[in-house]
Amino acid sequence: MNAKRVFVIVLDSYGVGYLPDADKFGDVGANTLASIAGSAKYDTPNMKQFGLFNIDGVNCAEGVDAPIGSYGRLAEKSMGKDTTTGHWEIAGMISEKPMPTYPDGFPEEVLAPFREQTGRGVICNLPYSGTACIRDYGEEHMRTGDLIVYTSADSVFQIAAHEEIVPLEELYRDCRIARAILQGKHGVGRVIARPFIGTNKDNFTRTRNRHDFSLIPPKKTMLVALKEHGLDTYGVGKINDIFAGQGIDHTVSIQSNEDGMEKTIAWQDEDFNGLCFVNLVDFDMTYGHRRDIDGYANAATVFDRQLGEFMQRMRDDDIVLITADHGCDPGFSGTDHTREYIPVLVYGKMVRPGVNIGTRATFADIAATVLDMLGVDESLEGKSFWKEICRKEGANGGEE
Repeated sequence: MNAKRVFVIVLDSYGVGYLPDADKFGDVGANTLASIAGSAKYDTPNMKQFGLFNIDGVNCAEGVDAPIGSYGRLAEKSMGKDTTTGHWEIAGMISEKPMPTYPDGFPEEVLAPFREQTGRGVICNLPYSGTACIRDYGEEHMRTGDLIVYTSADSVFQIAAHEEIVPLEELYRDCRIARAILQGKHGVGRVIARPFIGTNKDNFTRTRNRHDFSLIPPKKTMLVALKEHGLDTYGVGKINDIFAGQGIDHTVSIQSNEDGMEKTIAWQDEDFNGLCFVNLVDFDMTYGHRRDIDGYANAATVFDRQLGEFMQRMRDDDIVLITADHGCDPGFSGTDHTREYIPVLVYGKMVRPGVNIGTRATFADIAATVLDMLGVDESLEGKSFWKEICRKEGANGGEE
């Protein structure tokens, strides 16, 4: 029995507790869900009914006696805790080697050709908080026109520029130049345009015109597999950027989590056969990295309310799968991602309620399961759990 449409919604950074190897990443004790669930702003009755608090190891709130969905948690097998690595693994590709990071800034062999090809100088070149970076270097950038280049604990090359000093199209061109340079041993996961506005360090503000330029996935993903088998693929938010457009038929950018869910709900009216892959980045970008517990909790509450509308509009052959790509515990030290398990909540009329799939070895089990749900026979990383959670057809043709 196959689904017609599968919606995979990634709550960016919605981890549910630190992984056994978290000591290698400095993340022992991290637990994004536990941090936000204790906030007075947190209220997610729909995800609770799906089985969120019934997941193994989740003890920050009471579970329900009869979950309406199937549920579990997945460990990350890839060597990383960033957005690109996490999404690639969700899509069936495990990254055995970590992508390069630059705790001391980028070497001259990267910066020299970047300066030459962009025609602009470079300032900062350090790991930095994005908001602090424009506060500390924004005025110098406006005086000189030099680009603010910075990184983080993730494998990223970020370029901040004032929209009135460096027009958006030029900033995007500069990012494409950097992307072409940053290959091979310097192949960072993402080059990110970080435009901002304002008149001085007291009112500089990043705009919503961010754009990511990712590496092309080196192996086949579920998106490519689905497209090769003639199924439709829709990407909402950063999905198109994360996969460098590979295997995606239709894409739409978003301005916020709420906007992302509104556009996902609108796509429920499309009569497609395949996958709608959604990323809601505000959890991570706006609240996780800024260690805003109440903001993160409220964003979860707003999402859950929109999830209720999404559920009402689901068709009988629709399935929704809610998950994450890593953690970013707003109650933890520092401002970086955290190495955590991710939740998996699966709901729809074709899904058996109350099935605990336990703790799975890799995010890639999602890809294997999605392909299985849609009847695609393709061998990627991961092991499908569809047979465990699928309602079985009875002898009379009805469902059991």
